[in-house]
Amino acid sequence: MKSVTDTIKLANGVQMPCVGYGTWETPNDIAKECVKCALKAGYRHIDTAAAYGNEVAVGQGIKESGVKREDIFLTTKYLITERGYEVTLAAIDASLKKLDTDYLDLYLIHWPYVEKTTPEWAEINAETWRAFEKAYNDGKIRALGVSNFEEKHLVALAKYAKVPVMVNQLEFHPGYTQLDTVKYCQENGILVQGWSPLGHGTVLKSEAMAKFAEKYNVTPAKICIRYALQHGVVPLPKSTNPERIADNMDVFGFEISPEDMAEIDALPEMGFSGWYPEDAPAVGYQSK
Repeated sequence: MKSVTDTIKLANGVQMPCVGYGTWETPNDIAKECVKCALKAGYRHIDTAAAYGNEVAVGQGIKESGVKREDIFLTTKYLITERGYEVTLAAIDASLKKLDTDYLDLYLIHWPYVEKTTPEWAEINAETWRAFEKAYNDGKIRALGVSNFEEKHLVALAKYAKVPVMVNQLEFHPGYTQLDTVKYCQENGILVQGWSPLGHGTVLKSEAMAKFAEKYNVTPAKICIRYALQHGVVPLPKSTNPERIADNMDVFGFEISPEDMAEIDALPEMGFSGWYPEDAPAVGYQSK
């Protein structure tokens, strides 16, 4: 790979750009300009979610960017507080309307329903997935996946799924890698995306990243992004600073050595959001 627009093939043949621009915690009032800035810089992969509250602005940014919709890989995610077949179909249509688009390149279940919430957690995830499959077969979604699913959630969903999970978006950065889940996904044809690849800023300020940044003569952020790429993970770096948005793309002129990759793998936990799947909200389920 030589640029952020180089693609990785998903299980169904859809091509995804290898680096995306994330919009988590980007307020609606500035998200439009941030997305326009990212697309102007060269990104062609934009990630948002219903829970972020900025789908309208993201859609406006895409419309006003001058970049053709078919040249952009657009991802959004299903609200974590709603579950079930009919409510999921309505949520997909709501996101399409807010984003002002006829289709999504990727749609994800934002968090799994979990055992702590109800003993029927697997069936509820499957019911939601059934609506995903209908939207996929109707042409509203080009690829479908999940986010924050651990191996047990993926195994359970696979028992019901007619269309297999193609993507799992995980928190992934030095200091919190979830490498066991990454390995499981990669061994089962599921591409992993990495949210918060910069570790919420904490990782960027660490002595470890400073050391590697100096060694490779790049920024700590570039070490984090390159680290994800070398693990076969599609990173979704986020910034609202135009210079950093552009600078985070420049990660293809160096390669982290196997020894340094192993050292980064072994770093103690840092930058972790503190969010586990078992903490996902459970309200809003409708059994239809």
